[in-house]
Amino acid sequence: MFKKLWVITCIILSSLTSLLHAEVEVRRITPPKLGTSYLGQKVLCHRPMRRGSPNMSVEQRYGKVIVSNYGHGDSCWALAPGCADYSNNLLINSKYGTDLKKDTPITIIGSGAIGLFVAYDLLIKGYSNITIVAEAFNALTSHISGGLVAPVSMDNDSKMQSTVHKIGFKAYNFYKSIAEEKHPHLVGGAVILPTYFENRDDSGLEPYVGVVMERAKNVILDFGNGTTREMIVYDDGIFVDTCKLMTALTDYLKKNKVKFVKKKITSFSQIRDKFIVNCAGLGAKELSSDDKIVPVQGHLIMLKNQNPANLQYMIVVYLNEGMTRSGQKVKRSFCIFPKHLPNSSHGDVGMIGTTYVEGATILTPNNEEFDIVHKNAKEFFGIK
Repeated sequence: MFKKLWVITCIILSSLTSLLHAEVEVRRITPPKLGTSYLGQKVLCHRPMRRGSPNMSVEQRYGKVIVSNYGHGDSCWALAPGCADYSNNLLINSKYGTDLKKDTPITIIGSGAIGLFVAYDLLIKGYSNITIVAEAFNALTSHISGGLVAPVSMDNDSKMQSTVHKIGFKAYNFYKSIAEEKHPHLVGGAVILPTYFENRDDSGLEPYVGVVMERAKNVILDFGNGTTREMIVYDDGIFVDTCKLMTALTDYLKKNKVKFVKKKITSFSQIRDKFIVNCAGLGAKELSSDDKIVPVQGHLIMLKNQNPANLQYMIVVYLNEGMTRSGQKVKRSFCIFPKHLPNSSHGDVGMIGTTYVEGATILTPNNEEFDIVHKNAKEFFGIK
């Protein structure tokens, strides 16, 4: 009797296993062309990460009211619309907010994604006297970022995590409205794309499921060359065309009389206005005497002469940790985004990367990592 029950149990388990396996969708993806002749511009970026958590706060210093909004690491684009709303509300609802009128001058330091979204959000809230001051307005880290909407490469205090999630939910819905062509002011700059990870924990998106996103699915990627990968996919992932959206935001702000002033700010005393929003990124280390700010270096490579139709997805896979030749600790990952730089040809699309080298600067470029990025991409797709 026991033997008979054991056989029946094995048959049932085998049937369930077969059924579960049969339900895993196989998706065919044509790999990008990764020969050396298909590699374009090598991009070195330095993301501003703040240890502990991003600084989103309001305080009075030097007779001025200073709102801080910096230190988001590689999650800048994933959080920017939401953290702009969050920090602006901190100011408006603070004890200093009673002195803030709709035409009160407000100066924003920094012209990256955070600074532009802070200005945009202030406009939407009815504030009309806004100035953005920055050392540069083009070729910023915000322009060259990959554009994945997922909270990655951050150092978050557990007490801050629930707030970061809420900020992320708001940002996701903001980009979704653009992708679905429902946004009242911005056209283009965000696309809904399948986004692949090795597992759910790596994605950072599980808190979004059931709130703003659908559940991830188990899939098998088939690259048509004998290589397959078991992955999970969020079919409602969002890719931000960072260059396009930076341009759209800048155009909207200028159209609504936001002033842009090119000037390097090293002290709050250089700003005459009482109300200041500090979105200086890496510059906040000096400006705010914040030793928790650390640059996180990234290596990315643009692709060229590709078929854009074959690159309508994103993949992020976290790999190994190691040391660069300069002796700096590096976390490596393979990722690919359908990024396209302005003024490049139609087929010059796709970006592969990336690395996370904490504390590295332009003085330690670690250029050998570009070859490792290329090697990791070929190994992932099974390209000899």
